[in-house]
Amino acid sequence: MTTPALLLKLTAQPADTPSLDRPKPERLIQGNPLRETWNRVDEALPAGRVYCGVWRCEPGHWRIAMGPTERELFTVVSGRCRVHDARGGFEEAGPGEALYLPPGFVGEFEVLEHLTKTYMIAE
Repeated sequence: MTTPALLLKLTAQPADTPSLDRPKPERLIQGNPLRETWNRVDEALPAGRVYCGVWRCEPGHWRIAMGPTERELFTVVSGRCRVHDARGGFEEAGPGEALYLPPGFVGEFEVLEHLTKTYMIAE
């Protein structure tokens, strides 16, 4: 993990080893996708933290819930995903498109095609 002094460039193919995980079994809807995370920023804010990096994932579908102060903005670099809200609606995103998940968001994250995204999470 590197905290930049001025600028940080994110690439779709980071050279170092990512953190690996899978969705918690109780959240799974379909598949058991491997998720790779290259977190490049982990900094304290006056009231919380900010995280930024690159995330890659295999196809799959699982439930998500943002914390009461947690929000995420991500941009798809490659692949496709769909974020479902608790009311039954969804937004799909592909290369060059971004989605914002507000504090308290409850829904589902579905990776339709092997996905690479850049993200910034603030809480």
